[in-house]
Amino acid sequence: MQYVELLIAAFAAFMLGFGWYTALFGKEWQRLTGITDEEAASGMAVTHGLAFLMMFILAYGVNFIVNMHELAEQTFVHGAFHGAMMGAMYCLPALIIHYAYQRKPLKLFLIDGGYLVIFMGLMGGVLGALKLG
Repeated sequence: MQYVELLIAAFAAFMLGFGWYTALFGKEWQRLTGITDEEAASGMAVTHGLAFLMMFILAYGVNFIVNMHELAEQTFVHGAFHGAMMGAMYCLPALIIHYAYQRKPLKLFLIDGGYLVIFMGLMGGVLGALKLG
């Protein structure tokens, strides 16, 4: 396995998160979570570092599934399918459990859950596309 592929996939997911939680849904996410600008800016290096590490681990898991198929089948679309399915079948149910007990609003779940499925799909797509590159 090429760890550079995992780093690239994690970086793609991280950059998607930057746009998702700033330009697209940043203010609404902050409102729903009650996190202030000051709280969001505090400890950013640790938060982002931990998030990137977790994305790297998730990329490893997606890559494991993508690699179960022949190399010729490993394309962006193939990888994106498996990544999105993993997001929908593993990440979303876990998030729903936590949000149900924490009484989080549906709108927050849609923001966070949508990001999880899309970033898992993106990571899978990147991993699949890099196989033939």
